[in-house]
Amino acid sequence: MIRLRSVCKSFDDNHVLRGVDLDIPQGTSMVIIGGSGTGKSVLLKCILGLVTPDAGQITLDDEDVTRTERDAFLARFGMLFQGAALFDSLPVWQNVAFRLLQGRDRMPAEAARDRAIEKLRRVGLKSEVADLFPAELSGGMQKRVGLARAIAAEPEIIFFDEPTTGLDPIMAGVINDLIREIVTEMGVTAMTITHDMTSVRAIADNVAMLHDGVIKWTGPASELDRSGDAHVRQFITGSAEGPIEAVR
Repeated sequence: MIRLRSVCKSFDDNHVLRGVDLDIPQGTSMVIIGGSGTGKSVLLKCILGLVTPDAGQITLDDEDVTRTERDAFLARFGMLFQGAALFDSLPVWQNVAFRLLQGRDRMPAEAARDRAIEKLRRVGLKSEVADLFPAELSGGMQKRVGLARAIAAEPEIIFFDEPTTGLDPIMAGVINDLIREIVTEMGVTAMTITHDMTSVRAIADNVAMLHDGVIKWTGPASELDRSGDAHVRQFITGSAEGPIEAVR
């Protein structure tokens, strides 16, 4: 469904992506792993068209993403941001229904509120939460609200940016389970960027290792422990010894 070929992106002398090749089949969950600063977020932004690659091609259903009509293109995506990224001045239900309330095809407020409450319940939050403000929620609840917003417009593709960052192990497990359930139920194509190996094993169908601007290895999550790639082995074991240099 999503295909990247020889994608390159530099910022001045910082060559972040040096020729990324990657295929994400429809209806599967792809997880991109790699250390901090390896270009995972830049890769995601290139796919969304927020950053323009210097070279290479990215296609969605065989159409070049740089040539598609932007509103229709972005309407196919949902996004769970790293820090939930909720609007502090809006109540929870308006955060969840934000996209539904915008644009030419905006939904009536009452229907949008009903949809928001439905999605909040799907992520394990009671309807009473709808009228609270983000500051009144715990970190785990904020992340659930962010997930409800990601699925509110029932997108075909969902991106998850470090979905468990800042959460305790129990809540991280809850979020991982919700992501896996929702991806399976909705039949969406999912792409997650993370360095949390627990998340990788919980939500991935396929895994790709991004290092030094290229994909070092990609394959089924079931093959991760026997990938035969030194970069993957060092990353998943957390070893200080290996081809990945620790930044000091």
